Amino acid sequence: MAAQAIEQLQTIIAESDNIVFFGGAGVSTESGIPDFRSVDGLYNQTYDYPPETILSHSFYLAKTEEFYRFYHDKMLCLDAKPNAAHLKLAELEQAGKLKAVITQNIDGLHQLAGSKEVLELHGSVHRNYCRKCAKLFDAQYMKKHTGIPLCDECGGDIKPDVVLYEEGLDSQTMQKAVMYLSQADVLIIGGTSLAVYPAAGLIDYYRGNKLVCINKSATPMDKRADLLIQGSIGEIFSQIHIEA
Repeated sequence: MAAQAIEQLQTIIAESDNIVFFGGAGVSTESGIPDFRSVDGLYNQTYDYPPETILSHSFYLAKTEEFYRFYHDKMLCLDAKPNAAHLKLAELEQAGKLKAVITQNIDGLHQLAGSKEVLELHGSVHRNYCRKCAKLFDAQYMKKHTGIPLCDECGGDIKPDVVLYEEGLDSQTMQKAVMYLSQADVLIIGGTSLAVYPAAGLIDYYRGNKLVCINKSATPMDKRADLLIQGSIGEIFSQIHIEA
């Protein structure tokens, strides 16, 4: 990792107070949460069905118990702690430099690190609701229940507030993301392959001229980037200092 690239990133951050961060699974892998598409991620493990099938709306309805077996084992990583990337982003927001974190992750680690304006494009494991009476439940309730988690009031099935395949993204969250992206001076994209749509398509709303891409592998946006850094986002962010 070139020291020159870190210096460039440092300068870009120092000169802006209108930064938006757009991140994906790579931000959380350093906290021990598996990535779907990496070499040792969920897509390369063996189950009765591929994860993309299990995490679909139709599978949830047809094979609910099987869905929850996978969800319980692989998606509820409640012991994970925020890493250097999460913490630096929270610090940037507190310093008045970062306007919003737009994330494809569902783990809640940005909020745990202290970030306030977090747009969760794909929902959160920390919000769950009864499909019958709409009572809300936290992730701990889901974790301690094996099989299909049921409402303790009406006995209805509880569904995670997570966007499954075949489901649409929340329109209000999308509108806010478009607003932040279209007004941003600096856009930092980190820890995402930009392969999941419609989330990845939001990048097209960015109109600024300081696009930073930080990722371990190549992305479709690399050619458009004003600064491209390949490497661990936590390691890179830990070298950034924020002036008080």
